[in-house]
Amino acid sequence: MTASEKLIQHLGLGAADAVAVHNPSNMFYLTEGYTGEGVVYISCKQRVIVTDFRYTEQAERQAPGFRVVMTDKDCSHSAWLAKLCKEDGITTLRYEDDYLTVKDFEGLRKAVGDMQYIPLNRAPEVLRQVKTEAEAAAIRSACAITSKAFDEVLGKIHEGMTEKELRIELDFIQLKLGAQGNSFDTIIASGVNGSLCHAVPTDKKLVKGEMITMDFGCKVGGYCSDMTRTVALGEPSAEMRRIYDTVLHAQTICEDAVAPGKNCFDIDKMARDYIDAQGYAGRFGHGLGHAVGIDIHEDPRFSPSCHDTLVPGIVITVEPGVYVPGLGGVRIENTVLVTENGHEALTTAPKQLIVL
Repeated sequence: MTASEKLIQHLGLGAADAVAVHNPSNMFYLTEGYTGEGVVYISCKQRVIVTDFRYTEQAERQAPGFRVVMTDKDCSHSAWLAKLCKEDGITTLRYEDDYLTVKDFEGLRKAVGDMQYIPLNRAPEVLRQVKTEAEAAAIRSACAITSKAFDEVLGKIHEGMTEKELRIELDFIQLKLGAQGNSFDTIIASGVNGSLCHAVPTDKKLVKGEMITMDFGCKVGGYCSDMTRTVALGEPSAEMRRIYDTVLHAQTICEDAVAPGKNCFDIDKMARDYIDAQGYAGRFGHGLGHAVGIDIHEDPRFSPSCHDTLVPGIVITVEPGVYVPGLGGVRIENTVLVTENGHEALTTAPKQLIVL
């Protein structure tokens, strides 16, 4: 069953119902490959990509099962949606209320005219949570690149190198290994910058005795990988070693707990309770993890606010951390696939502390 057919089935679309999708990630998912701009129209009668001259040939190549129509100065994206709705006798149009701006929606409604408009309520995102074998294979390949890139970059890290220079090396290695590009902006945080969860690499130089956190990922086939490793450049302080051991234990017990039927809240709580008990209460302030797919952050999530149940096919990260202002921080992250009997670690790089 194709992704668009899954959506029709999931929504229970009738002959007079259609869907308009503007979110690029959902467009990619539903067309199974289109990466350009525009809007995707899906009804029980036809599947259409509405785009401009720049992307028409690309759409035909990437989504051969879709009709491709081109906008021009006399027929905008919304005007085309109006035509398609008229062709199919549509009386109900479902749209992404969490993606379209108020202005865009008003323009859509003005062009399409009088009918019932129903929010999609993130239906494509719900379908995207459970990966097919092909999707999991793409993520597995991306994770293999990140793991190998980590191994290769270790030999290039040296005292006096800047955080920015390390980011450039890591990004280049991933591209050299076959990545399409980064799945997000690479994070490099050394020394006291390690307490910044989403640190932006700076001109700060790497110094002996400091920890270096590297959070990075790449894309393969349109799907993301995500991993974090923290290493030491020279022997770290006793306190930083203790922090590392705390994070490593939390990461390991939580990753080991990943399996079908487990509650996301409960696994997040395992890490939080352990880290708090080691004397670092309040120093782990983000969620334990998030699903990964076409987007780097998807649902479900390991967090105090998510009570979703894990099912086979979900790909999710396990990434506890401890962050102490003025001292530094440690984060360790693996991406794992929930399987029928437990889980598969897609990130294969070693987790034990590496002292360079």
